[in-house]
Amino acid sequence: MKLTPRLALLTLSLGILSACSTETRVAPVIDRPAPTASSFRPRPQPAPAPAAEDTKPDARGTYTVRRGDTLLRIALDHGQNYRDLVAWNNLADPDDIKVGQVLKVAAPERGGNAVVTSPIAMPGAEKAPAVPKKTEPNGAKKPYSESNLAKEDNPKAEKVISAGVTPGTTVTANDDEKLSWMWPSDGKIIATFDEGKNKGIDIAGKMGQQVMAAGSGKVMYAGSGIRGYGNLVIVKHSNSLLSAYAHNRTILVKEGQNVTKGQAIAEMGDSDADTVKLHFEIRQQGKPVDPAKFLPSR
Repeated sequence: MKLTPRLALLTLSLGILSACSTETRVAPVIDRPAPTASSFRPRPQPAPAPAAEDTKPDARGTYTVRRGDTLLRIALDHGQNYRDLVAWNNLADPDDIKVGQVLKVAAPERGGNAVVTSPIAMPGAEKAPAVPKKTEPNGAKKPYSESNLAKEDNPKAEKVISAGVTPGTTVTANDDEKLSWMWPSDGKIIATFDEGKNKGIDIAGKMGQQVMAAGSGKVMYAGSGIRGYGNLVIVKHSNSLLSAYAHNRTILVKEGQNVTKGQAIAEMGDSDADTVKLHFEIRQQGKPVDPAKFLPSR
């Protein structure tokens, strides 16, 4: 059949429209910003449970042994004689204390009064025979009391007691302010007291220079058993005050010896230190205090 020009044009137009309708439609592209870390909101997680504490707070008058502790260090930090800690805790070997062990660091109390314990010799030392304690008055006319008993056992103690001083100590705990102090050695102060870093003061000097007792008292410790102090002397001046002298070359006194203010107790050195110096501490109830508050100005 022969198409007319108009019909041919119409057929061509329909073909073109049919081809356009079969073309693939492409979705429009929309520019979106790239995601950032802040656009992600992590799902909230529950807070972790608090970790259990390793140790419970110590009861009054007790201390829980921690890693690195020694009996000597514990005694120094609580202002006690390590021999008393041996007695109060019935320790067969002072060097055998274990982490977690609870120690008594204050005299046991009985009826509100502290029980007085006698010094105990360390293992291997010769023990003196025990002296029975009198519990009843004797036939003397004097009424029974600890002071009268002390006078009978030691006549020289009467003068001490009359001055209000307990035998074996320089002053009572309530009379700390009456203690007389002096500088333990001459020299430049190269480190001052800082409770967080330096528990006393450091005095520079020469090897072998004299170290003197800053006050009268009784030698509570003389040796090198506390790490960081070298050859150390500790003098107890009252029930609450003691002084410590560290890094000595030589110790001139022994435990249990009574010393007077100004008496030579050691020679300056550099034991367990990087230079020749005297490290001097004053501790009250075992806590380090600034020696400058006790020593006279110079």
